[in-house]
Amino acid sequence: MTLGRRLTAEALGTALLLAAVVGSGIMGERLAGGNVAIALLANTLATGAALVTLILTFGPISGAHFNPVVTVVESWKKGIAWREAPWYVLAQTLGAFAGVASAHSMFGEPIFSLSRHVRAGSGQLFSEFVATFGLLTVILGCGRFRPSMTPFAVGAYITSAYWFTASTSFANPAVTLARAMTDTFAGIRPTDAPGFIAAQLAGALAAAILFPWLFAENVDE
Repeated sequence: MTLGRRLTAEALGTALLLAAVVGSGIMGERLAGGNVAIALLANTLATGAALVTLILTFGPISGAHFNPVVTVVESWKKGIAWREAPWYVLAQTLGAFAGVASAHSMFGEPIFSLSRHVRAGSGQLFSEFVATFGLLTVILGCGRFRPSMTPFAVGAYITSAYWFTASTSFANPAVTLARAMTDTFAGIRPTDAPGFIAAQLAGALAAAILFPWLFAENVDE
């Protein structure tokens, strides 16, 4: 598959993912009548379902990373060439912003608007570390032992992580940057985004270091 086709798949997949995340957040908030739990449930189900379908659709083309930390870890594992990783990250980031703009357009919101949704504090940051570590754990583990189940495992993990993390599991730097541009239920203040991204990178690094050791064969240690 040519690089151009793979980058297009990454951009489209990430755009549709963000359209699902932000669009379902807006719809859930509008229909929930002030019940945040109902709004979060709607947001969760739509995001998890979208992830499964998008990974199944675009996985055969680009690997369906939709996430810079997944791309970096895949490069580390030699799943893709290092020289291609920056292009993947650029496509994912542009796709994420396009997805936010699409969701806003569908619901009559400004194309972009700086978020005022506060997501600060050590608990939120540790949540992003845990969420990203867990996501990479699922991807690396399923990719090694049950690759056909990876789309379903990733969707199920993100669905659950929405509820067991204080941050609602962004676990994706491109998603984090784009959600700073939506002043809706799914948003994050731009000033909070760098801390989230740092925690996500740390979580991905921890998983990338741990799992080669866990997967090592014929090692009596």
